Amino acid sequence: MTQPQQGFAIGVDLGTSNTVAVVRHPDGRTRPLLVDGAPIMPSGVYVDEHGRIHVGRDAYRMAGLDPSRFEPNPKRRIDEPTVLLGDREIATVDLLAAILAAVARAAVEAVGFLPAAVLTYPAAWGTRRRDTLADAARRAGWPPVRLVPEPVAAARYFADVLRRPVAVGSSLAVFDFGGGTLDIAVVRNDNGRFSVIGSGGIEDLGGLDVDAAIVEHLGAVINQTAPQAWTALRNPASTTQRRDRRLFWDDIRGAKEMLSRATVAPITIPGQDQALHLTREELERVTEPLIRRAVWETGKVIHSAGLRPDQLAGLFLVGGSSRLPLAARLLHAELGIAPTVLEQPELPVAEGALAELVPIGAYHTESVPVASSSPHSAPPASPVSPVSGGFGVTPVSAPPVGAGYPMRAAQVIPPGPVSPPTAPFSAPPGQVGQPTAPFSAPPAAPPSAPPAPGSRRGLSRLLVGAVAAVVVLALVGAGVWWFFLRDKINSIEFKTVASAGELPLDEKLDYPVTATLGSRTYALYTTSDKNVHVVAYDLDDRKKLWQYDAADNDYRWGVYPNPNGIILIGTGGDGALIMLNTSGKERTKQQWATSDSVNFLDSVWIWHSTKLKKTNAYGWDGANKWTLDDDEKGTSVYGPLLGSDGRGPTDIGGGPANRDLKSATQFVTVDGDKINLRKAANHEIVRSWNDTAGSYAGYAMFDQRLFVFGTSTKYTIKAYDLSKSGEPVQIYTAPDDKREIQAMAACGTDHLCVLDSASSADTVLRYISIPDKKQLWQGDARGTTRLVPVGQTILATAPGGSTGSSRLFNADGGQLLKPEDQGAHGARVTNGSLLFFAKVPSAIEEDVTLTGVTAASGDRVALGTLPKVEGASCSWNTSKIACVGGGKLQVWSFA
Repeated sequence: MTQPQQGFAIGVDLGTSNTVAVVRHPDGRTRPLLVDGAPIMPSGVYVDEHGRIHVGRDAYRMAGLDPSRFEPNPKRRIDEPTVLLGDREIATVDLLAAILAAVARAAVEAVGFLPAAVLTYPAAWGTRRRDTLADAARRAGWPPVRLVPEPVAAARYFADVLRRPVAVGSSLAVFDFGGGTLDIAVVRNDNGRFSVIGSGGIEDLGGLDVDAAIVEHLGAVINQTAPQAWTALRNPASTTQRRDRRLFWDDIRGAKEMLSRATVAPITIPGQDQALHLTREELERVTEPLIRRAVWETGKVIHSAGLRPDQLAGLFLVGGSSRLPLAARLLHAELGIAPTVLEQPELPVAEGALAELVPIGAYHTESVPVASSSPHSAPPASPVSPVSGGFGVTPVSAPPVGAGYPMRAAQVIPPGPVSPPTAPFSAPPGQVGQPTAPFSAPPAAPPSAPPAPGSRRGLSRLLVGAVAAVVVLALVGAGVWWFFLRDKINSIEFKTVASAGELPLDEKLDYPVTATLGSRTYALYTTSDKNVHVVAYDLDDRKKLWQYDAADNDYRWGVYPNPNGIILIGTGGDGALIMLNTSGKERTKQQWATSDSVNFLDSVWIWHSTKLKKTNAYGWDGANKWTLDDDEKGTSVYGPLLGSDGRGPTDIGGGPANRDLKSATQFVTVDGDKINLRKAANHEIVRSWNDTAGSYAGYAMFDQRLFVFGTSTKYTIKAYDLSKSGEPVQIYTAPDDKREIQAMAACGTDHLCVLDSASSADTVLRYISIPDKKQLWQGDARGTTRLVPVGQTILATAPGGSTGSSRLFNADGGQLLKPEDQGAHGARVTNGSLLFFAKVPSAIEEDVTLTGVTAASGDRVALGTLPKVEGASCSWNTSKIACVGGGKLQVWSFA
């Protein structure tokens, strides 16, 4: 295959009603693929009397011969092994294969061969449905294809093509209103890779159902003047009547589309001289109950992801039915966020999916990493893991790449840019179309349901949502590390990078991540055989220690090393949690759900399972030590982030790579209306408090304090002293209701650092005195989303995105960074030294330029360039950095 051929790629969105394909050329240009001369091909199939399958417009034309042989929406039959068409029973996979074969023929006509392909699928599809789609592609003659969730592809289009900002850690809601179904998902930017953190929808609500409502409305009108005509249309008894029915429905569909541009559309009645006229007002009156149902479901999915609508970076409408003006209008009115909808909403998913197929050559010019695909693709470029810590558990759909440790309620509260407060959100009417009472959030979910937006359980999840950093331990994403440590400041002497060893992995590996702890680096990657591999490498002896292999490739994996063992977490569908000992032997394996969390504590690690509604503690031998049932009103778990955790390196996202586990002897559970401080050894309650926080509260545990923060209006911050009984002390109230917390960090014993914003251009760092209950100073931290304490200073930075942004503040609020480092991405090496990446680390192999910075002064040392590595895969200790590139684990020394 020639180099230009390698540069071609095709994205295919096989939809319920229509199929769309977009071709990317070697120079990066994208164009819709024309099938039968049009960019949108109907997904209908027709089986003739000889058993041949016709698709697209040909199928629609032939349907007039015998409608019983026609299936307009084969994707809706995905769960049926066969479909009866006429006198023939056809395998559903063959119907889908026929559609993909037509796309393949058009692709060969366009570029001369079948290019690399990526196919999209609904986020809610399980393994069996995805396997059926992949099998259909194989039967159609395609080489192995990559499967990508439709909302992930839509998010890539929104961010990369429309150039709409989705900051790292921030989330986008995708409203996919197609012909057969409504699919809604919340997708988070996990350091350049998008992952689905919440999904839902309505399988029996799509354009077809809107058409049916219009038909019923017009049927009542027709029945008054031509009852026989309506009877024939409603219950056709002959081929002619079935043909008339199909033509009538086609006319309804055309009128509906016309009314997105005009105020009146004519509709002919088969067998009748006169035509009806449908107005936009009629259309909206008839379809409003359906659209309100869709809006309610959207609010519920956003809520289940632990977010409020005003905390989203956007609401993107795709799918042909999203053209209905009423959909955008009601979404805006009810959720308070203006949706983005295009003139051709059928195209974004196919084009966005192309981001999963990395271009070659000069097209690799952007620093934005290629988004990760399906739930079984690799971990995000920076850890936003499901491991929990200081702020609580992290309901992440994909584990992080670094050695960090995230939590549910994490350092980031609303991810990304924050919009003004939302308009009241209406509950679903008890009867369709009935007016509803406004309320600010969906009703409280039962204990087993996902957390409410911003609620202690929801907000905690939300928080970490914006943290693409991580702490598999009980830490809160990337920004709650202690600053103003009383330990001696340890500044290292930087030197030019020099090779310090390498280890061949696999020439065709995918989605590599590394995690470094002390003198060991753990590299995790998947290979072309779709298996996951973990390799332990000794940095000092420059040798491979062991390798662990697993066939559980259907997940997104993250690796989290600790002194006593290693945790692997794969998310997506029914995920997996695996514990290895330090020799690479598997000790336990559990089923993992995306809203679960893990905290590392002293001699045990604890796993909170939302499915089982239990918290289980395990020793590093894999044995279960104790089990604690959830409170009937629901339970959230929060591990401590300790001051000593800030002494050593972080991961790419800012989460501490080394935890002081020996001091982590207690944790907090919020059980219904009680806050309980518990012993890690046996979950015995040490002390309890009544939980007086509202439904929009989040929690973070720093040493012997528990911070409770956030409300639906002006956020407040309260502090519990966990060493004694007593009411919490309110230490801060936001100046107005437009500000949202982005990150939090304990700044020594008596101060709290808070990053909040009203927009990405209006982000400030606040230094708050806990004893004095007031802000001492604030600094401009525009464009940043994370906080990383570094000794006597604190770093505000922004992992992910297309450009870096960093600010380094001293104890008086002074800015220490040189201008050339303020546009870079920083991370901690020690409590006195920082490592800066000239560009935000991405998942594309490219040259990575490093700078070392002394925290106390901001003085910098140019360290050199690491050639052709995936920056997002890098991890380090205090003297060496390990990255994956060219199929190898590569190690360099820098100090």
